[in-house]
This record gives sequence, structure tokens and C-alpha cells, in this order.
Amino acid sequence: MTITVLDTHAGMRRVLTAPADDRAEILREMLEPAKGMYRYFPGEVDLVAFHGRSAGFPFDRDETRCLEALDTLASADAWGRVQKALDDAVEAQLAATPGVNVPDITVLLLLGNPDDEVFMTHGLGVTGNGSVPGYITITVWPTPENVERLEATAVHELNHNLRYSPGGAVWDPATVNVGEHVVSEGLADAFARGLYGDELGYTRIGVPHLGDDAVFAKVVTGLEVTGMHNFSSWVHGDAIAASYGGTPVGLPTGAGYAAGNRIVDAYLAATGKSAAQALHDDSTTIIATALGRED
Repeated sequence: MTITVLDTHAGMRRVLTAPADDRAEILREMLEPAKGMYRYFPGEVDLVAFHGRSAGFPFDRDETRCLEALDTLASADAWGRVQKALDDAVEAQLAATPGVNVPDITVLLLLGNPDDEVFMTHGLGVTGNGSVPGYITITVWPTPENVERLEATAVHELNHNLRYSPGGAVWDPATVNVGEHVVSEGLADAFARGLYGDELGYTRIGVPHLGDDAVFAKVVTGLEVTGMHNFSSWVHGDAIAASYGGTPVGLPTGAGYAAGNRIVDAYLAATGKSAAQALHDDSTTIIATALGRED
């Protein structure tokens, strides 16, 4: 098992300092090692176009601002910290579940787009994807809060990666429901909190609604919803979902994260397990146990 944090520091600097006509191709080369992230997409993914649609840094303008942000990440030893965090988290997971399958993982750490309003306001300047075993992407604008949480952000995505690795939970697009997604976010946050504490371990977009009983009750009504195009509204909230063409359901940003943390915390309290020990536990069991305690 090898975790490889790609040297996107050098790669992004090369993109941002190259002649304008060369930048797209240099960016494509930098993103190529992580193209397996999109192996379940229909057809060939245009890596550069997808970068732009997913809040990736602009490469045709704002070079000075992006280079300064890149220097902020480098000064914070972002790449080294992410590498160490992931290595330490794998060790912690294996101590809890010695037989878990840990794949080779390629990690892509990228600057985000500071002009993307949804990313910067509702998303608070950070997004990640660890749902495809073998790949983790983290897209971040380096505000002090986001830099401070780099380790917790990385291990949150690692938890997703390990949950859906062979032998673990199965994400079947034909049958998976909102409940699995909500539980997965709660488990990933609980894992990060176990390593870095509540102050850093919670995904920030969910924090404002952790104690909101009305938001929790609303999310619970949607746990059986299927159709992955519906998930973002229930998990990320209406504003983020709408930016991807989703239909609003009446939930604030981060609602599913807040509910997921409450569900998972109730389950862990009931079973005496740690988040690491519950890595592969079935979401229906987690939800049934948690809702029994909530009632």
C-alpha cells in the first residue's frame, strides 16, 4: 500500500507561469495521474474542462493572486502535512480493523477558484472527493481556517476511500440512498474528530446546524430517497445542489453533514465502537440504531 501525494505545488506553479497558450495542456498533464478518479463516468472526461466546472483554480487570469495562494500552501507545508496525516490515519485504521483493504492511493491537492461564489461562500473555500477507491482530491482556497484543517480534511476523504474499497460498503448507483451518503459523511467526520478533535474534525459547512432539530428531522425524511442526482440537496443543501442543477428540498448548506454526525454519534454511543471500528458497518443498521436512541 502506497499513498502518493502528487507534487501539484510544482505543477501548479508551472501552469501559472507558462505562456497562456500552453497552460491548458500543462494543466492536463498535471491532472493525468488522477484521471482514474473518473473511471465510472460515461465516456472520456476532459480533465481541463472538469477542473473548471469543479471550482479548480483559474489558469487564464489572476496569476499573481493564485501564485500568492500557492505560496501560502507551500509555506504551511501543505503537501507534507497531508502525506503525514494520511499515513498516520491508515495506521490508526489498521490498528482498529487489521484486515481492512487499503488500496494504493493517489492524492491531488489543488487550489480552488476564489471567484467561484458557491465554492467560496456556501462551500467555505474547500471541497474534497474520496469516494472512488485509490484516489483523493482536495480543492482548497488557503484561508487560515482551511489551512489549519488540512489534515482533518484529508483523513475525512480517506475514510470515504476505505469505506468503499473492495470488501467494504458497496455504493450501487441503482440502489444507494441518501441515508448511505449521510452516514458516510458522519463516519468520515467522526474519524477525523477522533484524530484531530471536534474543533478541527467537523466539516465546517455542517457545524451551524449540528443542534438544529428541525434540520435533523427534515433530513431524516429523505434518508430513503434514491437517485444520485437527488443526493446533493439532502446532503450539501439547496444552494450547492442548485449550482449543479439539483432541485431544492428546503435544506440549508451542510444539513446532511450535521445530521450524519448526529446519527453516527448516536450509533457509536449505543454500540461502544469507535468510528474506525464502524468503518464498514451497514448504514441501515447505523440509522436504525441511531433513530431508536433519538426517539
